Amino acid sequence: MTLSNSLWQNSQDLAQACLENPFVRGLADGTLPRDRFAYYVGQDAFFLESFARAYAIAAAKAPDWDGYGQFLQMAQGVLGELQLHQSYAAAWGVDLANVKPGAATRRYVDFLLATAWAGEVGRTTAAMTPCMRLYAFLGDRLAAEAQAEHAYSDWIRTYSSPEFAALAETLEQLTDRYGQDTDAVQDAYRYAMECERDFFQAAWESDLP
Repeated sequence: MTLSNSLWQNSQDLAQACLENPFVRGLADGTLPRDRFAYYVGQDAFFLESFARAYAIAAAKAPDWDGYGQFLQMAQGVLGELQLHQSYAAAWGVDLANVKPGAATRRYVDFLLATAWAGEVGRTTAAMTPCMRLYAFLGDRLAAEAQAEHAYSDWIRTYSSPEFAALAETLEQLTDRYGQDTDAVQDAYRYAMECERDFFQAAWESDLP
């Protein structure tokens, strides 16, 4: 079993908690209140900006040229995801320029950037991989449940797409290449999964100001 597979399997309790979160259940059947999705869009866009920066830091630290290029390509993928959020923001009336991060968002961002700046590339990828793998997992599960079009169908299609799955697999391959099965790597992965769970819960509990 690869390192990335082992890390994912060891976090199945958190993956299931995210799948069962009321925010995600609302995405699944289209019943999620609009204000909660609008809050999520703003918070996720703020997070993704830091996610792109973490890729750039990992690229600068990559010990080989191939890894450098792959990290930069992954950063480009995040920019594409941000464009999707911009379209959501326009449709849902969210001003992304004035988003203030909530406590769960700030906790996640601070952890991610601190890990990228101070840690080895393998630990950085371990901290980033849960976001990609979890969203691919959620997209697949929600797509399998989908019965009719609703307001969040585009979200489900995005994260269940082969293109997004390929991005998640690429990041896992980078984790396998640069990471080692150490306590620090395991802790980074697990903490990121906890941050994902808390991010969804904060979106469920919060409204736009």
